[in-house]
Amino acid sequence: MSATLFRQHFGDSPEGIASAPGRVNLIGEFTDYNDGWVLPCALEFRCHVAWRRREDSRITTISREYPDEIDEFLAGDEYRASPRPWANYVRAVVAALRKKGYECQGIDLALSSDVPQGRGLSSSAALEVSLLGALNCAFGWNLDGTEIAKLGQLSENAYIGCQCGIMDQLISAQAQPGAALLLDCQSLDSTSVPIPKQWSIVLLDSNFPRKLVDSEYNARRVDCEAACAAMAVPSLRAADKKLLTARKDAMSTQQYQRARHVLEENHRVAATALALQKQDLIAVAKCLDEGHRSLVDRYEVTVSATNTLVAIAKAALGDRVAARQTGGGFGGAVVCLCHQDDVPQLLDAVAHEYTNKTGLKATTFVCQAGRGLEVQRYD
Repeated sequence: MSATLFRQHFGDSPEGIASAPGRVNLIGEFTDYNDGWVLPCALEFRCHVAWRRREDSRITTISREYPDEIDEFLAGDEYRASPRPWANYVRAVVAALRKKGYECQGIDLALSSDVPQGRGLSSSAALEVSLLGALNCAFGWNLDGTEIAKLGQLSENAYIGCQCGIMDQLISAQAQPGAALLLDCQSLDSTSVPIPKQWSIVLLDSNFPRKLVDSEYNARRVDCEAACAAMAVPSLRAADKKLLTARKDAMSTQQYQRARHVLEENHRVAATALALQKQDLIAVAKCLDEGHRSLVDRYEVTVSATNTLVAIAKAALGDRVAARQTGGGFGGAVVCLCHQDDVPQLLDAVAHEYTNKTGLKATTFVCQAGRGLEVQRYD
């Protein structure tokens, strides 16, 4: 689809296409920027970037999702925000590359994506990684997946203004189909954890209008940093519950609760990975239940709509479903793991109960774990 879009607008075929997936984090929420562990998997939704190099220094970008808009700037320009917010990600990636010594030349880009935006499924990381994959191939830099992920994270931290960790970009770059990725966000070591083939990943999009997400997200990162300062540790990775308890009086209640969530969440990640390997859905459900309650009580990032979806899923299937809010919070989606035979019952319960209880209509997706960054060059 991006190749057709490219030909329609630029009048020529692209030199290649890069694509990268959105992701869902099964568990390990807000641990990534605290040097902890996460357990995400890629989705089958993808962002596609078609490209062709130019002989001048102009970077021109079009998007299927914004058909009446074109963004243009010079490759050597300093970063300056575009009046088209979607194009800021392109400009931010080019600026991050320049900051690390990689100079882009002129290039035409056509973007298309079916990753749902604003739903906690990391449409931004899919765009960053696919764009970096395209530019890496176009200009022959030989960047590996980890380097691409770091550049994607830098583009968000330094230029977009969201202080995200590296999880989203790394899973988008390196995911293996049919598996989650147990990722150590300190060392960036990772282990593939297969998801049982008879299980389905069900995403329940709350369609709750998200507001102030970035500012609230960044505020919680500040709380974690304050807790680290109170414990005199470089990150929460270096703390444990004994130290946290000993230094509780040196931090606010809010800072303590944020840190406690992170420390306990790291243990839940390890337990969930082990339960997946054993194909023990009841144990996975217990971990995700505890994780969701911690997001409600300690990190305070859930809303009534996502809490309602979790409650509906649990009422329908009990311990035959693992369910929790996923992503940056304040709306977005709930992730469920259940046996594929139980999917119809789950979807039926959501269809019959969610609108009556919230006035909203959920969008549902039944997925399998997808593949990471792919790049195809035509010449």
